Amino acid sequence: MAIRNQGFTLYELLITLTLVALLTGLATPSLSAMKARQQQRAEINALFHAIHLARKESIVKRKVVSLCPSLDGSSCLPGRDWSMGWLVFENDDRDSPPRVDPGETVLSSHRVDGFRIVANRSGFTLRATFLRATNGTFVLCDPQSRIPPLALVVSYTGRPRVARHTTEGELYSCAD
Repeated sequence: MAIRNQGFTLYELLITLTLVALLTGLATPSLSAMKARQQQRAEINALFHAIHLARKESIVKRKVVSLCPSLDGSSCLPGRDWSMGWLVFENDDRDSPPRVDPGETVLSSHRVDGFRIVANRSGFTLRATFLRATNGTFVLCDPQSRIPPLALVVSYTGRPRVARHTTEGELYSCAD
């Protein structure tokens, strides 16, 4: 009666490890892209809700409400880079570009996590019934370029919509 060895040969072990490494290598980029898409959606949803909050508050309170880029959640930053975050506030003196002055109520603030956000405006203002809202576009870019950019387009009425393509049918760009 012969005793049979129950182990694996070196050849079998190398083939198995090679297959595991290959499958792991193939799965990693798709998991990375999936995580980036999830982060992009979270940031675009937060921005979408901030615009809706500003629009609603301007109508309910009959006040001018503005959004601006912010680092600390209490003051506006100059420029069109919204990558640090933003805040929503009652812009009582209707300054343009918007900035938070003493006595103006900050309604909401948000800190961005890991995405580059650029806009074609340094601030967005929503008005209750007179004049029109600031229209413009936010483009959310993955700094590692794992996924294509996504845009949030704000109409003159203050309604946001998500878009992947410009009106000319081209993808939005994350050019510096």
